[in-house]
Amino acid sequence: MKISISAHYSRGNISEQAQEVRELEKAGADVIWVAESYSFDSISALGYLAAVTETATLASGIVNIYSRTPTVLAMSAAGIDALSNGRFMLGLGASGPQVIEGFHGVPYDAPLTRMRETIDICRKVWKREDKLTHQGRKYMLPLPADQGTGLGKPLKIINRPLREDIPIALATLGAKSVEMTAEKAEAWLPAFFNPVHAQKVWGDALKNGLAKRDPGLPALEVFAGGTVSIGKGLESQRNFARSGAALYIGGMGARDKNFYNQIFRKYGYEAEADEIQDLFLAGRKSEAEAAVPQRYLDETSLVGEESYVRDQIQAYREAGVTHLSASFTGTTTVERVRQCDELKNLLEKI
Repeated sequence: MKISISAHYSRGNISEQAQEVRELEKAGADVIWVAESYSFDSISALGYLAAVTETATLASGIVNIYSRTPTVLAMSAAGIDALSNGRFMLGLGASGPQVIEGFHGVPYDAPLTRMRETIDICRKVWKREDKLTHQGRKYMLPLPADQGTGLGKPLKIINRPLREDIPIALATLGAKSVEMTAEKAEAWLPAFFNPVHAQKVWGDALKNGLAKRDPGLPALEVFAGGTVSIGKGLESQRNFARSGAALYIGGMGARDKNFYNQIFRKYGYEAEADEIQDLFLAGRKSEAEAAVPQRYLDETSLVGEESYVRDQIQAYREAGVTHLSASFTGTTTVERVRQCDELKNLLEKI
């Protein structure tokens, strides 16, 4: 099992985080995700990290499939992959209508179809076998004459990509989208993954998708985890995850269209999901954080004595997780690097 971490827009720009990212890489971080949301773009940040890191996989975590064309996504992925000497993973997601329609001004339609076609187009670009054509429901390459000037022609990416099989990770939650992830992607980035309930929530979707998976694809990698701090008397640090949980369950999306809230309900927390959302949308954020069930924090965190964290790692592994997404509780670079090193040492002993 490997370790993944995130460089986050809330902590300043990437150049300000680069030294810590390098130290975490040396301490054992295998994958570095760069989020985007509606902050600075992740592609330029990943280009910066490509120049200052050496071994870790660099991943967009995630870029949405609406604000860039599939070919731009493919070009960007090929560019970062070349800059990093083959260390890039393209993380894609659908985001949500609030961001896509509110910030980008693009209709939020057919996310599953767009995701599937985007994957197919990216892989055609990278293979560079023929000039690019695609006749899909959402993307037509070249654009038909009756939809434009009629001057579009098939083209091939000029530079030869370093790899024709750049891995794709999908951030998906719904049954159909998770099924498609298991069928077509190299990696899955689920939110609110709870190893205790994962089989109940996603088991059938993963099984159905894997049954259709191309045997030429590698085994599906799964990225999930939680707050990390190993030692005695640290149980109160599990509460560090409350603010993020409350934000996503309560406020990430409209009241009737919050994908994270829906997943939390599937875990059996229907009443709690209602309460958290009501409190958060009413502006009572501290109360919303307090309403996040302690049982959920205990089931998902990696905070506590070594024996407890060892058991949690085993639970994640048995649930199919291949990479622990670690959120270290340390408040300084020194503390977070030490926690990463401790987690890496524990993984090597298991």
